[in-house]
Amino acid sequence: MAASRASAERLEYGPYEVLEEVGEGATSIVYRAKHRESGDIVALKVMRFDAKKAKMARRLKKLFMTEAALATRVQHPNIVQIYAAEIEEDCAYIAMEFVQGVALREFCTFDKLLPPHRVVEVIFKCSMALDFAGRRGIVHRDIKPDNILLSNDGEVKIMDFGLALNLRKSGADSTFIMGVGSPAYMSPEQIKDYPLNIQSDIYSLGAVMFEMLTGRLPYRAKNRAALMYKIINMDSEPVSILNPSVPEQLDPVVKKALEKDLYSRYRTGIELAQDLSGAKFQILDDADSVKLSRRFKMVRQCPSLFEFENDEIWEILRISHWREYNELRQFMTEGDEGASFGVLLQGDVEVSMRGRRLAVLGPGEVLGELAFFNPGKATRTTTVVAMTDVIFLEVSPAAYALASEETQEHFRKLVVDTLVKRVTANNEKLIETAPRARTGVTDTEFNFDLVPMDGEYQPSKKDDLSATSIILTSGGDIVVVEDDPVNSRGEARSFTRK
Repeated sequence: MAASRASAERLEYGPYEVLEEVGEGATSIVYRAKHRESGDIVALKVMRFDAKKAKMARRLKKLFMTEAALATRVQHPNIVQIYAAEIEEDCAYIAMEFVQGVALREFCTFDKLLPPHRVVEVIFKCSMALDFAGRRGIVHRDIKPDNILLSNDGEVKIMDFGLALNLRKSGADSTFIMGVGSPAYMSPEQIKDYPLNIQSDIYSLGAVMFEMLTGRLPYRAKNRAALMYKIINMDSEPVSILNPSVPEQLDPVVKKALEKDLYSRYRTGIELAQDLSGAKFQILDDADSVKLSRRFKMVRQCPSLFEFENDEIWEILRISHWREYNELRQFMTEGDEGASFGVLLQGDVEVSMRGRRLAVLGPGEVLGELAFFNPGKATRTTTVVAMTDVIFLEVSPAAYALASEETQEHFRKLVVDTLVKRVTANNEKLIETAPRARTGVTDTEFNFDLVPMDGEYQPSKKDDLSATSIILTSGGDIVVVEDDPVNSRGEARSFTRK
């Protein structure tokens, strides 16, 4: 089918050459394609316009470019990246990151459910990505298992950001269930056509979580009207009742994500992620629990992280990458782009610039601190090589942006303290080899001594006065003695205070 479809359709779109069809939606076809010059493999989503519906085509073109431009601003590790978008006379296409993997739909039947702790990990990453987009005023509005990919290496990717809403409003796309057009994952406010924010996406993600834990949707009905009524008016059952293998700790998390009242539902993706993080460490299997407990202990004992609370340490473990490098591994290179920073937990590293060693750093030291302050245009200024086997806790800008305010504040303080310490140390080194500085002269400078004494002052020739002295007597008289203490009359000049 793929070969016949590819032969029937165009084989080239702009600089992209179609290799094969990989998917088809209600309004578009997705191909695996290759950039002719770079050779990069991309997913090419192509939408064709109906020439008989000119008004609809014009609207789709305008919305397509608006949403495509919006999507390019959402750069997050768990969101499919958009590379290019183009509109032609009879079609439009978007080139985006190609992800080898499957949609979460694959894991939504009872015989293929993922373990609960894996589901929590997937939803955690999705909530972080949605929070990132929500902070930038972007709401997905079409979160469902078909729009979330799980790559072969275990990474989670949300796709179709922003585009689904506009297409759905045109009547060209919708979410389907049991062959009947139905808002299966829509929030109550979305069904009512109320103004939406990130809380609507959180509800939809809660519905996805419910389905991945139980193998069924929160609400099922024989027709659209009955389903909409249940979503708006009825409560779902606890997931632990529908699937006994799901720990009860997840019941309140799923329930809060599916709250109909916005004031009771999670307000941000971070709130949901934090509750998921706490639940995950209570339901891990033994092997993962031992590994994460060991990591928590190592991070907890890191001297530079003493000010972080325990829940912030757990948060750091969730948003960071645990990197282990062997001796002589170069993991930061001068001149390369890199916006991540992190903390060295174990081992020693050599920091160099232009082939010259700057320092040897050990556990607790921050690496990549300059990128912390300028993540958008970060270029590595030094090279870092492991002198022993090392463990490095790496934090990306996207992950940092999604951390809680308390965690962000502690990281800011840590990085600022590190910079102050290193600038001071560098100044001390410069002093050792720097030439002696010249002494400047101000506009009015006095070099004098205050000499309290009783009675009148009688200077003698043996007095060694190399500068003007101002002498205050016990009686309140002021005596001024210049470099030549005896004036033309052989006396010191004196002034009596009145």
